[in-house]
Amino acid sequence: MAFEILRALPMASSHRGPLSPGCAQCQEGQKMVLFVTGVCRFRCFYCPVSERRNQLDVTYANERRVYSDRDVLDEARAIGAAGTGITGGDPLGVIDRTVHYVSLLKEAFGPSHHIHLYTHEPNAAKLRRLAEAGLDEFRLHIPHYLWGSLDAHGAAYRAVLEAAPEWGIRRGVEIPVLPEKERELRRLLRALDRLSLDFINLNEMEFSPTNEVALHGRGYRVDPRNGWGVRGSRAVAERVVRELRLSTPLHYCSSRFKDGVQLRRRLLRRAERTAPAFAERTPDGTVRLGIVEVPDGAGLAEVASAVGRVGRLDGPDYRVDELRRRVELSPERLRRFARRLVWPAFAVEEYPTADALEVERAPLNRAAYPAPTIRGG
Repeated sequence: MAFEILRALPMASSHRGPLSPGCAQCQEGQKMVLFVTGVCRFRCFYCPVSERRNQLDVTYANERRVYSDRDVLDEARAIGAAGTGITGGDPLGVIDRTVHYVSLLKEAFGPSHHIHLYTHEPNAAKLRRLAEAGLDEFRLHIPHYLWGSLDAHGAAYRAVLEAAPEWGIRRGVEIPVLPEKERELRRLLRALDRLSLDFINLNEMEFSPTNEVALHGRGYRVDPRNGWGVRGSRAVAERVVRELRLSTPLHYCSSRFKDGVQLRRRLLRRAERTAPAFAERTPDGTVRLGIVEVPDGAGLAEVASAVGRVGRLDGPDYRVDELRRRVELSPERLRRFARRLVWPAFAVEEYPTADALEVERAPLNRAAYPAPTIRGG
């Protein structure tokens, strides 16, 4: 029976039928993103993976670079993760590593920790290994040049999707919407519907620094109404979800939904668990801090003690960040005495992530301004 009710989500996303458990957790910001490798042999021209990761064999848990299992577990705890989404690159290209992380997460957080995986490779043996390790759900990316009936071209993808129920694992398809391929997309969706999948996800195609040259070269343009989305991708996806009546749950996820809902909610969860009490948390998931930067050569502990003395701060009122060599405290409190300090003082807004990406900074004293350049001959 086809799903009749079209349900709207924020930021122009929508779905017919229930969301997959993985998507439901992502929507609430409860999912850690485990990027196991940037290497992928498919090299899709629209791949949006960043320069720091694209075709590099690196691992990240959210924004944290992973060097040990502890990094993965600490990041999951930092957001109170109810589950993990494993992605890349292609996780099946480093299958032993991926199996290890599935086992690690299940052992650490129990069977209820939901793990889904995104892959291009239709490899039944590898996916079966992952199912045995505890993987709950996989999303298969079918390359755009195979969209259609899957009878001859794409038969390997059909075979994997047909075999998966025997492994006790949920399976679906997740693909970007190429606006010029609406006819092929509709044929593919009807073919997939006959396989009784657990779900189908359609993603808005989007520009990124690593794919913009390739996209522009193929005639794609940015949708001025829709952030970095490709013009026409949203319209095709909305039309397909609105018009097709499938027995398989169908979900369209916009690029703005990923940033404005999923990411923001994950940031709010992380800020709630990791930001100090004196930090100001914003509705966007960022935090505002006052910082005093300690120059090389100066003693970090000595400067922190002096800042505490001048500002009449108690222990919980400030903390020392040894890695970035700075003293952190309430921005409003720092404004009251920053002019009495000889070290650079700023009010900053940054993400509560492991890399603490800075959004804005405002100098609070004379030492925070760069020394003037002396010109002359």
